[in-house]
Amino acid sequence: MLASTRWGTELDTVRPNLVSDLLRGATTLFTEAGIASPEPDALELLAYAWEIDRAALSRRRLFDDPVPESVSTRFAELCDQRRQRTPLQHLTGIAHFRHLQLQVGPGVFVPRPETELLAGAVLTELSELDSRTESDEGRRPFVIDLCSGSGAISLSVATESERVDVLGVEREPAALDWSLKNLEHSRLGESTVEFILGDATAVTEARPDLCGRADIVVTNPPYVPDAAVPRDPEVAEHDPAAALYGGDSGLEIPGRIILEAEQLLRPGGLFLMEHSEEQGAGARELLASTASLRHAATFQDYTGRDRYTVARRES
Repeated sequence: MLASTRWGTELDTVRPNLVSDLLRGATTLFTEAGIASPEPDALELLAYAWEIDRAALSRRRLFDDPVPESVSTRFAELCDQRRQRTPLQHLTGIAHFRHLQLQVGPGVFVPRPETELLAGAVLTELSELDSRTESDEGRRPFVIDLCSGSGAISLSVATESERVDVLGVEREPAALDWSLKNLEHSRLGESTVEFILGDATAVTEARPDLCGRADIVVTNPPYVPDAAVPRDPEVAEHDPAAALYGGDSGLEIPGRIILEAEQLLRPGGLFLMEHSEEQGAGARELLASTASLRHAATFQDYTGRDRYTVARRES
């Protein structure tokens, strides 16, 4: 076994010289730690430590280039933190979401790939809305994103639409700070985004002027039951509790958000809400109990699990 005492981590068993050595050692380390994506995480961290993009790393991997000792040392430190289940996104400071690179860190929920489908459904509705209202030249679609977190949905919708106004509502000041940072680095074109501090379960009380104005209300609310413990340490130990736990069944807070959304939507407006794979039926029941949200339908994620439910407000 090759050894080195320069790194001070479990990667000491890897000779810190060639790209292949480092990636192989890190992948083994992450596999033993139970990390679901060991090789992609190793690639991401080596590119970050080397301050190059993934394309450049692929070229250096192809030729199995030597790695500078300073990069090897930094990579070992990052790998040791990842082995302890610090989220990859907290180490690099970046979360990839659709076409965006979002800044994230402690205090904000790290956006998940499945939520990209929720943003995509909003964009589909906006496209259909444009065709329905094309004769109304002064009409700008208005989207409200409740529990906006890092701004992932709001900014995806705004940057992928030609002309839309988006309002993100976030209760936690730390999360709001991250969304404002991401807004600063976003190219919106003719779209607009505003993030405000507010409680998604009481937004109409604070902002009655928003009632009946939204074409779309979208939310990725806290929906984990209070007594549940997320499987992954990255979630349980690093995502803020306020973004995770939704009450005894997990649907108490989403239920209150549904009532707010009903008031925010204009007649014909669409509501979309993410939830866990077990909560589709419960979400549809909550929507059916409202006065005007109808035609509830649940859609699946990339793995075929129920992931979000939509309903439309009737007149």
